[in-house]
Amino acid sequence: MRACDLADPYVSVTKDADAIEAVRLIVEQRLPGLLVTDSEGQLYAALPACDVVRTLVPGYVQEDRGLAHVIDEAHADHLCRALKGRTVADCLPVGRPFLPTADPDWTAIEIAELMARTRSPLIAVVERPADGPGRSVGVITAVRLLERLLQAARLQT
Repeated sequence: MRACDLADPYVSVTKDADAIEAVRLIVEQRLPGLLVTDSEGQLYAALPACDVVRTLVPGYVQEDRGLAHVIDEAHADHLCRALKGRTVADCLPVGRPFLPTADPDWTAIEIAELMARTRSPLIAVVERPADGPGRSVGVITAVRLLERLLQAARLQT
């Protein structure tokens, strides 16, 4: 099984999109994250849902997790207010964009290794022509990979 056989079309948003709308998309479609494109529509980053959650937690709580125990439930229930007025780019980790990619001919073990190493639930499958920018073939989610591996294991037993 090759990456091109596992890749499915996938939802993407621009890095300038509203963060709250991106969260709604993740929740409504039960996605493990989103692909993020730049203003020209080129793949830019992967935004796992856990990075959005990280954005909701105040920095001082991330530095001292004991503070999470003293914040009352009424305040904790309103964490999503931290996204008001923010963009998807604001939810991305600081530093270079995070976009794990695989070539269309990669095998399942190569994809699994990349997912394990990067701890990403999304792998973008990208064709890379020699004379231009890469073209997205689709995305492989961890659930999709596990589903296909489980199917393959059942066929052999």
